[in-house]
Amino acid sequence: MAIPPFLAELRSFVGTRPLWLSGVAAVVLDDRGRLLLARRADNGRWSIIGGILDPGEQPADGVARECFEETGVTVEPEKLTSVTVSPMLHYPNGDQAQYLDLTFRCRLVSGEARVNDDESLEVGWFELDALPELDAYTRERLELALVAKPETVFLFSGPVADPV
Repeated sequence: MAIPPFLAELRSFVGTRPLWLSGVAAVVLDDRGRLLLARRADNGRWSIIGGILDPGEQPADGVARECFEETGVTVEPEKLTSVTVSPMLHYPNGDQAQYLDLTFRCRLVSGEARVNDDESLEVGWFELDALPELDAYTRERLELALVAKPETVFLFSGPVADPV
């Protein structure tokens, strides 16, 4: 599974230590209301489409890029639905990372979904009532994207106390 060149360079300095990275994810629905999912090559699990932002890349551009790179599908990001923090992830090669994830609801523009790079084993459209098993974090972001809330969802623990 390829990693972006900037991350490969960074890993050459920090090794497998935990990194804080910016990620984007796409909840893509087609005109029939089906959800686009990919079965990841690194862990074999089904997930929404996503990846790491390149330095300086706008998040909406990044999510559209990731969708095309991974699935051959062109999308239009319609709404930022949630800003969340992933659990610490441990990859098979020993790398550790935690992500600030920006999840977008996206509209299919064109293309036929297919495995378009080495990051996915399978790609497919699923009826919302017939989804494959998804991990809890993916399901949480999916549910937030499907709710018709006008605002972006994020967690807030409350105001920071004045230290004096």
